[in-house]
Amino acid sequence: MFPYRDDNPTLATPVATFLLIGANVAMWILVQGMGAEPVLSRSVCELGLIPGEFLGLVPKGATVPMGPQTACMLGDEHTWFTPLTSMFLHGGWFHLIGNMWFLWVFGNNVEDSMGHFRYIVFYVLCGLAAAATQTFMNPASAIPMVGASGAISGVMGAYIVLYPRVRVHMLVILAIFITRIVVPAYVMLGYWFLLQLIGGGLSSSSEGGVAFWAHAGGFLAGALLIQIFRDPELVAQHRALARTTNRLGFQER
Repeated sequence: MFPYRDDNPTLATPVATFLLIGANVAMWILVQGMGAEPVLSRSVCELGLIPGEFLGLVPKGATVPMGPQTACMLGDEHTWFTPLTSMFLHGGWFHLIGNMWFLWVFGNNVEDSMGHFRYIVFYVLCGLAAAATQTFMNPASAIPMVGASGAISGVMGAYIVLYPRVRVHMLVILAIFITRIVVPAYVMLGYWFLLQLIGGGLSSSSEGGVAFWAHAGGFLAGALLIQIFRDPELVAQHRALARTTNRLGFQER
């Protein structure tokens, strides 16, 4: 299932969401060479979060193959910044585009609830919480972790708290069969969160793939932090706007 829009109007232009999308795209182009090797692998090695390296649990000089021309050399002491830099890196075009699409669908309304600057702080904290969760669950892992999905999971956690009954429009793809459905946000996001818990329970710390625990940790962090970061006045204004537009029949953004 893939969400392509929601029936949720916005109060203001989502400046911070645009900036975050722009930062991720800029990193992909300027730092990661748009996926070209060996630039991509080198960026993941140097700026991605490797839990075992970050915690000093792997021997210095150990290597992890990252591609035909690159291997990560572990044990570098200067890794304190990687929980932050890793959330602006991606492993491929589909990884980047998928994350940015989810950020756009759900981020603009969450930004509406707290304002631009507070939203950026909220986003970064959710990303750090996601990284901490994945590191806690697999502390000795030598697999680099990159992607904005931990922070975006926090945005989704905030969304389910703020707008649980907002209608989300989904594409459902089953082999060659494609259809559209509309479900409340709590159904779509609750189902997504359940998949992360199942995936985390079945995943292996010795293999690459999806950082399910980062997703789950970011989601829970967002659901908790929104209680602190939301502005009650902005939330009230947003809900009043939603009631007005729904009454007038304008549900498109």
